[in-house]
Amino acid sequence: MENIYIVGVGMTPFGRHADKTVKQLTAWAVEDALKDADCNRKHIQAAFYGNCTQGHFDGQHMIRGQVALLPLGLDSIPIFNIEGACASSSHAFNLAVTQLKAGAADVVLAVGAEKMFYSDKAKMFSAFESAWDIETFEDNKNYLAAMGKGIVPPEGSQSPKSYSPFMDVYAALGRGGLMERFGITQRQLAAVSSKNHGHSVHNERSQYRNAMSIDEILAAPPITYPITLPMCSPISDGAAAAILCTESALKKYGFNKNRAIKVLASVVRSASARDAADFNKGCTHLAGKAAYEQAGIGPEDIDVAEIHDATAIGELLSVEALGLCEPGQSGVMAERGESTLGGRLPINPSGGLESKGHPIGATGIGQIFELVEQLRGNCFKRQVEGARIALQGNGGGLWRVEESTEHVGIFARA
Repeated sequence: MENIYIVGVGMTPFGRHADKTVKQLTAWAVEDALKDADCNRKHIQAAFYGNCTQGHFDGQHMIRGQVALLPLGLDSIPIFNIEGACASSSHAFNLAVTQLKAGAADVVLAVGAEKMFYSDKAKMFSAFESAWDIETFEDNKNYLAAMGKGIVPPEGSQSPKSYSPFMDVYAALGRGGLMERFGITQRQLAAVSSKNHGHSVHNERSQYRNAMSIDEILAAPPITYPITLPMCSPISDGAAAAILCTESALKKYGFNKNRAIKVLASVVRSASARDAADFNKGCTHLAGKAAYEQAGIGPEDIDVAEIHDATAIGELLSVEALGLCEPGQSGVMAERGESTLGGRLPINPSGGLESKGHPIGATGIGQIFELVEQLRGNCFKRQVEGARIALQGNGGGLWRVEESTEHVGIFARA
């Protein structure tokens, strides 16, 4: 089976793009990826388009990929529409890899785009409400509320303002899966957030670019204990794209192998009906295990990682599940600066979802964009020196006690 390479990437700045439609954001990212790869659009043989919310906001419930990509001259090819909550574009990427491995194409496009900022805040936050089973909504809430029941939230630690229902999900998982089980503290969560905000200062595509100290994050307005506002990803607009090809296509189409990034692994797993305490059956753990096996490496070989930190809690849960620290040590790892640029294993040098932004349909390929640039050595003040192997972890939705789906990708310099 041929090796698979990423030969071009493009990404808009993440943030509020009031003057841009989702089609314009898509075009921005795709055109940048074509230019980065020096690829003629007529060489693209299939496209995979990730998006979640344009049905909810705009009423475009169907053929979103065709609507966004056909005007760009990407016509007469298969265009597939992918939805996997916050992992939508990672699913698009995984299916692009699968298309190439199957021999059905030798150059393909994966893209994710989302326009989420909306003047009606109730409608804006309600976009997240179908990212779990709406038929079992009350059961979901009650089950999660019981997690971490030994941790009593301090008075005044919940926001009176509207916020995403997934913050309550993360808070419950944090109290039960991190604080009760491992003794992880709110200050350690603030260390994660402070790190990511600090990293984003040097990312010109980041939604926020202000450094914040641990004490500033702890003193910020509460959302729901133990989460404060800077520990959460913001509502974002944006798009990201990647062009992938087989090894034989590198020479056939004249792509620059010196800039190509090899895909060592691309694995998707879904949730299981597990007990909350059975972490070895968690889909992130299983996806990571399969990805390491596919790549022929272990977690100790990773030089840089982009991890799904929709909250600081999410980053630590993933660090534990992916074996990037000793069990129970993710909070200590963050507090010691081991996951900061210059540390043992820099995590989220882009600023992460907390600071770079989180336009959910674009998030996965946004992470991959950062890792491609890290492996190319193009990240300047946020560059991880000597990075050769990179890991991406991107989750989507909720099913019972975990993300409903997870993608783990592993990439290397060619």
